Amino acid sequence: MIPESVQQARAAFRERRISRRYSGPLHLATTISLSMLVAISSAMMLDNVSLLEWLTVPLTFLYANLSEYLGHRGPMHHKTRFLTGVFERHSIEHHSFFTDEAPNFDLTQDYKAVLFPSILLVFFIGCFAVPVGALLYYLMSPNVCFLFVMTAILYFLNYELLHFAYHTDPQSWLGRLPLISELRRHHILHHNKRLMTRCNFNITYPICDRLFGTYYWGND
Repeated sequence: MIPESVQQARAAFRERRISRRYSGPLHLATTISLSMLVAISSAMMLDNVSLLEWLTVPLTFLYANLSEYLGHRGPMHHKTRFLTGVFERHSIEHHSFFTDEAPNFDLTQDYKAVLFPSILLVFFIGCFAVPVGALLYYLMSPNVCFLFVMTAILYFLNYELLHFAYHTDPQSWLGRLPLISELRRHHILHHNKRLMTRCNFNITYPICDRLFGTYYWGND
């Protein structure tokens, strides 16, 4: 049973945020397609990558994991002057729409409550991946640039798909996958309103949660 407060929050979100023309599957397909287009284009630009240059991949992965952690622990859960919209969309809307008692989608239209707007992917590429990649291009090498962009965009896609999977039915084929099941539990514990500002801020892999002492598994 979905608590009445959650039902009311979902009804309000759908009325306010989801237009009649919105398509959840199209939104998901657009996120996957744009991300893969950038990743494949970057991979095609690689040429004779050295062993040292390949280190860009794990370093970018760790940097992205830290950015995910800090962004989630910071402005997503603590209201700041210039990022009020981020706080409201996440702490108020997302955490009211999905709780630890009601963590799953009802409708495909509910994908909008999980996936970033497609325009943010363009923003992410244009304001983050491209400038940093350009800097790496001139300071390091073209291969480092394209490896960074490729890894960063694949991490973003990985983030989106994992978060999407956590809010699907745990009895579905996707929800029953062993890795998804473990990571889902980590994330759904974060949706407990008593815990959401204290623990489990990594949405993908809880590397930084373990490093910074915010990992919680519900054993106490």
